[in-house]
Amino acid sequence: MSIAFILLNTEIGAEEEVLNELGKVEYVTEAYIVYGNYDIIAKIEAPNMTKLKEVITWKIRRIPKVKSTLTMIIVEGRVFKEKKKR
Repeated sequence: MSIAFILLNTEIGAEEEVLNELGKVEYVTEAYIVYGNYDIIAKIEAPNMTKLKEVITWKIRRIPKVKSTLTMIIVEGRVFKEKKKR
């Protein structure tokens, strides 16, 4: 599995529209509107690097009103889950 986080800049006021379009893209598993230097962060989980590259290049970067992207490909990591006790 290949995983990447993509930071997106959108046209002013287009954040919600781009977020909705990201939800239609296969392999986008999460996306959030954020404050800061970027407008949206999205998580992509694809079966391999070829598919990951394809999704980023031909799907995400071509969404109308996306001005720029920054891609961070995951090399290694861990998932930490907080367990709530009741």
